[in-house]
Amino acid sequence: MSGLIDTADADRSLKTKHRAMWALGDYPSVAAEIIPDLGARLVAACGVGPRDRVLDVASGSGNAAIPAAMAGAKVVASDLTPAMFEAGRRQAAYCGVDIDWREADAEALPFADGDFDAVLSCVGVMFAPHHQTSADELIRVCRPGGRIGLVSWTPEGFVGQMLATVKPYVPPPPAGAQSPSLWGDADYVRRLLADRVTDVRATRQTVRVHRFAHPEEFRDYFKARYGPIVAAYRGIAGDTERVASLDRDLADLARRSNRCDEGFCMDWEYLLLTARTVE
Repeated sequence: MSGLIDTADADRSLKTKHRAMWALGDYPSVAAEIIPDLGARLVAACGVGPRDRVLDVASGSGNAAIPAAMAGAKVVASDLTPAMFEAGRRQAAYCGVDIDWREADAEALPFADGDFDAVLSCVGVMFAPHHQTSADELIRVCRPGGRIGLVSWTPEGFVGQMLATVKPYVPPPPAGAQSPSLWGDADYVRRLLADRVTDVRATRQTVRVHRFAHPEEFRDYFKARYGPIVAAYRGIAGDTERVASLDRDLADLARRSNRCDEGFCMDWEYLLLTARTVE
């Protein structure tokens, strides 16, 4: 019994850290300024429309929730970090749509079985630490014959490489926590969903990022705004050599990823996967 209690306590502690990490910086501005179209691409791929009841899991400030509501769906946006909802509410109001914002853990969603016609997540659920548990919840709350839609950064793409670059500078994850980049592998996600889905379609696509004038501007933007990067720098703040090393590593990664002959731009690869739950 004590082992179960210890595991539960460790899990609560991990979720508390995740919630605090994503509240650091300003992720809503990152989503709005760097990847504003990803949620709309996911909504379109899933054919979301009027009369659909949609859940956006690990929604942040409404990555997929707002475009789903703009398509006429009735939408619930859930996230472990409700600090991001304020920006989402402002954007939803600007777009003229109503969304139900719910604090919720992707690994223990507070919704009934089969409650939604479509369950989406745009670079969100991939960061939950226990992948099979999260996948099971996505399936559980989706009705039979409903749609599952996921956008996830690939391991080989820029964000996957950025997370790998930061890894040596942060404490090792607790036992059982899995790498978010695994969700960018279509075969891996198929195994998570298993025989509970059909009509699986997976494509690798890219989003062009031309927000920054040079690699150092990218680095400074992300070290100030993107929760996992902000947390990494805070953890090594007392070690000037390690800070300088991480500064170099992030700028070098961005420099190697430049895809423009003139100026600076990057193509960030992601996996777009859709499926239908078995009826």
